[in-house]
Amino acid sequence: MGARFAFTGGREGWARLLLTAVGVGLGVALLLLFTAIPNALAVRHDRESARSDLSYAAKSPLKKADDTLVVGDAGTTFRDKEVRGRELRPEGPRAPLPPGVSKFPRAGEMVVSPALKKLLQSGEGRMLRERLPERIVGTIAEPGLIGAQELAFYRGADHLTVREGYGLVERIDRFGAGFKTPEKKDPVLVLLTLVVFLVLLLPVGVFIAAAVRFGGERRDRRLAALRLVGSDSRMTRRIAAGEALAGSVAGLAVGTVFFLLVRELSGSVDLFDVSVFPSYLIPSPLLALLVAAAVPAAAVLVTLFALRGVVIEPLGVVRAATPPRRRLWWRILLPVGGLGLLYPMIGKDRYGKDFNQYQVTGGVLLLLVGVTALLPWVVERVVNRLGSGGVAWQLAIRRLQLSSGTAARMVNGIAVAVAGAIALQMLFTGVQDQYTKQTANDPARAQMHADMWDQVPLARAAAGFRTTKGVAKVYAFDEGYVADRRESPENSAPVTIADCASLREVAALPSCRDGDSFAIPAGSGEDATSSLSRPGSTLWFDSIDGSQGVAHRPTPWKVPAGMKHARAIKDPTGYERNGFLLTPGALPRGGAPGLHGQIYLALDQGLAAAPDHARNTARRLGLPTDPEMLVSSKRDDTYDSLRTFLFVGAAGVLALIGASLLVSQLEQLRERRKLLSSLIAFGTRRRTLSLSVLWQTAIPIGLGLALATAVGLALGAALLKMTGKPVVVDWTSVLTMTGLATAVVLLVSVLSLPPLLRLMRADGLRTE
Repeated sequence: MGARFAFTGGREGWARLLLTAVGVGLGVALLLLFTAIPNALAVRHDRESARSDLSYAAKSPLKKADDTLVVGDAGTTFRDKEVRGRELRPEGPRAPLPPGVSKFPRAGEMVVSPALKKLLQSGEGRMLRERLPERIVGTIAEPGLIGAQELAFYRGADHLTVREGYGLVERIDRFGAGFKTPEKKDPVLVLLTLVVFLVLLLPVGVFIAAAVRFGGERRDRRLAALRLVGSDSRMTRRIAAGEALAGSVAGLAVGTVFFLLVRELSGSVDLFDVSVFPSYLIPSPLLALLVAAAVPAAAVLVTLFALRGVVIEPLGVVRAATPPRRRLWWRILLPVGGLGLLYPMIGKDRYGKDFNQYQVTGGVLLLLVGVTALLPWVVERVVNRLGSGGVAWQLAIRRLQLSSGTAARMVNGIAVAVAGAIALQMLFTGVQDQYTKQTANDPARAQMHADMWDQVPLARAAAGFRTTKGVAKVYAFDEGYVADRRESPENSAPVTIADCASLREVAALPSCRDGDSFAIPAGSGEDATSSLSRPGSTLWFDSIDGSQGVAHRPTPWKVPAGMKHARAIKDPTGYERNGFLLTPGALPRGGAPGLHGQIYLALDQGLAAAPDHARNTARRLGLPTDPEMLVSSKRDDTYDSLRTFLFVGAAGVLALIGASLLVSQLEQLRERRKLLSSLIAFGTRRRTLSLSVLWQTAIPIGLGLALATAVGLALGAALLKMTGKPVVVDWTSVLTMTGLATAVVLLVSVLSLPPLLRLMRADGLRTE
């Protein structure tokens, strides 16, 4: 009978059912999305493993055979987006094809991912097209990609050569046996993962619990009519539970539709450089079954729990009488119990068996659920003490005094989300130093570094970069060693050859002109520079070995009598040189073999495309890799992935917060339609009513955010203590989270104004 009431209650019943179904459906869609995430991550990992090829390690190459393939790294970067690229040269008819590729591209051809093809064919990808001029002859199928928006390509290359000790080109006989990151369990990252999932999932459950109570007051008045025609109180509660059950089942259907729509659109979305194919988002059957069972069960339990304090009699509902004051003792037990569970974990060995993940999960859950228990008590106590004011203020306060529980339910979800987000921000900020490695680079002096790989003459490369758009300065160095003997030397010292402007970036020089040479003694340890720098001594270039494919031809160099002394300073990568510094004019006649070129680039910071111009020049010069960006710090990949997941999940939860608040606001306005019409009929101004509705939203939100901030700071402090980090409050993050929540509420208030104005008409008093 209750289910029939849900579906056959006329226009009012349909409106109530629709609001409940949409509210529950939004939460169900997000729950299904979260249940699909483990499968999406597993598929991405499997496909990444299946296509792995290069080990990037110096190892003995395989012997050429009819089932071998030469693979070279040809990846690049475009506007901070990684472009995965490989060069291929099959050595026989049974050479392995990469996953997703049906035919090897020939030299001058390439197969690309759909996203890269779209980019290259657009005007936006014109600069990237200069680096990838090959003709597109096909696309990489889904099994060869980890995401729908991934940029990737394979191109043919006739002249790939495998060199021992050079990890960018290798010979393989199958894909899936390349470089793999060793898996390790970091307890801090495990803790972060647990808290992230709890913080993202708990608001969803709170929203679903609030959605199944839409239309509660009207429902209770209908139940009074049932008492009048003969049903007893137990039967009445079962009918109410059946009505809630029907609404939740409709919500499951609507949520499934929402999820399928989001799943279909997921292939065209790239959030924080993470994308998936729709086929990845397949919910785990067990978790999906759990959602399908838990949502209706929660709807029934919440309804029965809500009716425990309502007396439904044949002549009406006893709700308008003064309600009993909410008790604090059991509400405060929840957060206190949560802190009690977390406290024993402080100071424990996080790498030992005494770090109990279930205890941590329970503690975090109790603290966050404590927000939902405390907020109704806080709202009731505060609004009962608020005094007189304008007409809009009095209308809002009186409404809140009569139904503070409804107002608290509206903001419970956003309060839980803010409390969890504040705690997570504190935890991420507190442990980021543990997962952030500071480099020795100085990006203020140079922003890119290019390695010549002994394949491009340094002078030609430097000249090419100097004429590149967006490159302000070029510092070019040739580096090698000189020794005291032609063969089997006893002493050797590094040598750096560059023009005066470049040498001044690595040493403090007394004066410099072409033809000068300088000696820099080592700061500590054994130093051969002093003994080797005696005037008239003969030193030898390339006397140590003939590595990197360079012929072993030692070249003599006589130490000049007027050699100057210099003091070393750190270069843009933090390296401090010693040994000898030579200008090009001081080199032996015919140059010196065995030198390795390095170039540092200072870019025009006002030109965003400057790095891409430099990368294009590097490829025109024939460099096998892009110049490396110099950064001051690098973060752990797993930590970064977790932060990315948090941002993606937070975006979804924030969207749910806004949508659910809007649905809840519309439901509240629909409930008050006759009241608003009565006030308008008595001459109340629309501005006054609009302000009263705004106050009714703003006061609970303000109280909820204050409580959420306090609980979030307590939870964040406990989690930081567990990780052994000092408790530091990141007030910027706290203000950002509360500001975002406030912005969402303001947006919802603005969007609810048009339906509010439509409801404020005297003809709303008409009834049948």
